[in-house]
Amino acid sequence: MRSSNPVFSRRQFSRGTGYAGFNAAPQAGGPAANPYAGANPYAQGGNPYAPQDANPYAQGQQGLTQAPPQHTPQTRPMTMDDVLIRTGLTLGTVIVGATVAWVMNLSMGLAIGAALIAMVLGLVQSFKRKPSPALILAYAAFEGLFLGALSNAVNQWVKPGAPMQAVLGTMAVFVVMLIAYKTRIVRVNARFTRFVIIAAMGFVALQMVNLLFMVFGGGDGLGFRSGGLGIVFGIAGVLLGALFLALDFKQVEDGIAYGAPREESWLAAFGLTMTLVWIYLEMLRLVQLLSGND
Repeated sequence: MRSSNPVFSRRQFSRGTGYAGFNAAPQAGGPAANPYAGANPYAQGGNPYAPQDANPYAQGQQGLTQAPPQHTPQTRPMTMDDVLIRTGLTLGTVIVGATVAWVMNLSMGLAIGAALIAMVLGLVQSFKRKPSPALILAYAAFEGLFLGALSNAVNQWVKPGAPMQAVLGTMAVFVVMLIAYKTRIVRVNARFTRFVIIAAMGFVALQMVNLLFMVFGGGDGLGFRSGGLGIVFGIAGVLLGALFLALDFKQVEDGIAYGAPREESWLAAFGLTMTLVWIYLEMLRLVQLLSGND
C-alpha cells in the first residue's frame, strides 16, 4: 500500500512489503531493509553518480591504454537542516501569496482560479520523477493566493478573527503531533498506515457524494459541511490531517536515516506543506461552524 501523500507514494519511499514511508528500521547486514539499497537508483551498486575505482590497474580489469573512468560527484544525503530550510521556503511562499491576496482583496473568482492552478501544479510535481523546486514554489504561491482570498472573505463576511484562530489551531496540531511522534505515543507502522489510507479514502468519498448532492439536489447536500454533522466531519478532517503529519514525519526521519539524496528534501517540504494546508482549511471551516455560521 502506497502513501496517501502523492509526493511520496511514487518515489523510492516504499518497499515491496507495502508499508508507506521507508518502512522498517535498517537492520545490520540486511541491505534489503534499506529502500536506498539494491534496486534503488541511488544505492552504490546502481548509482550512476557513485565514484568508480580510479586505478586503471585495479584487479587487472583495465588495460594500460584504457582511459581512466570519469567521476561525477555523488549527491550529498539530505539532512534535517535541508528539510527545515526547504519547508520554510515553501511555507514562506504560501504566506507571501496569502498576504498579497489579503492586501489586494483578491476576488473569490480569481482565488478559485489560483486554487485550480495550484492543484494542477501539485499533480504535475506528484508525477514527476524528480522534484522541481520552481514547480513546488509556484504551487505554494498559487495555493497562498487562494488561502489568502478565502481567509479574507471569511474574516470579512463570516467571522472576524477566524483565520488567525485557524492558524493557531494548525500550529497547535503540528506541535502536538510532533511531540506525540517523537515520544512514540504515535507509532507509524503498517497497521497505522493502512488505517490512515482507508480513513482518507472514506472521508474523500463522503465529501464527493455530498458535493454531488449539492450540485444536483441543491442546498447543503447531505449536510456533511454544516450544522452538528459538519462539526463532526470538521473534527475528523483535522484528525486525519494530524495522522498525515505522522506519516510525513516518519518519511522524513527514515529518509535521513537511509541517506536519501539531498533533492528529496524538496519533496518532504512539498508533502508537509500540502498536509498543513489541508489542516488549515479544515480548521478554518471548523472555527466557522463552531461560531454558529454555516
